[in-house]
Amino acid sequence: MPLDRQAAWTLVCEWTQSESLRKHMLAVETAMRAYARKFGADEETWGITGLLHDFDYERFPNDAHSATEEHPAHGVRHLRSLGVADEICHAVMGHAEYTQTPRDTPLATTLFAVDELCGLVTAATYVRPSRSILDLEPASVRKKMKDKGFARGVSRDDIMRGAAELGVDLDAHIAFVVEALKANATALGLAGS
Repeated sequence: MPLDRQAAWTLVCEWTQSESLRKHMLAVETAMRAYARKFGADEETWGITGLLHDFDYERFPNDAHSATEEHPAHGVRHLRSLGVADEICHAVMGHAEYTQTPRDTPLATTLFAVDELCGLVTAATYVRPSRSILDLEPASVRKKMKDKGFARGVSRDDIMRGAAELGVDLDAHIAFVVEALKANATALGLAGS
C-alpha cells in the first residue's frame, strides 16, 4: 500500500473542500483506529480506510445511488490506480449499502458500523450547550437516535445493522465510539468552546 497516512490526508484535502466532511472522515478514522486496537488489527490500515472512505463524496455525491458510478465507485477506481490495497478498496465500497458489496472482512464490517454512528455522535455534540463531546453521555446519543427529526441524514437502520454485523450490543458500540472520539476531541473540533 503506497499510500501512507500523510498521503491519504493530502488526497482527502485535494478532493474535499468541506471542513465538516473532512472532520467526518477524521472522526471515522479515529473510531477505526480505536477498533483496530481493540481487535488487534493493523491500526494504520484501518485508520487510512476510515480517513479515505468519503474522499470522493464532494465531487461525486451519487444522489442516484449507482453501484458503479460516482461515490464510492469513482473514488475506489482512483484508489486502485494509486495501488491502494484491495482490502481497503473493498471496505470503502462496502460502506455504501447501495453498492451491494459484501462486508465480509472485519475491516469492511467495522467501517460500515462506525460511519453513520460517527455522524450521529457529532450531531449530538453540536446541539449540546457546551458543544463538547467531553461531557456527552452515550445515553444522550441513544436518545437522539430515537428522535427521527434529529440529524435526518443519518441512517438509524445502518447504525443498528452495523452494530449487529459487528456482533456488538448497540449501546456498547455507541459508548465505544463516543469514548474514541473524546480521545481526539480537539482535532475533530468537538472539544467545545
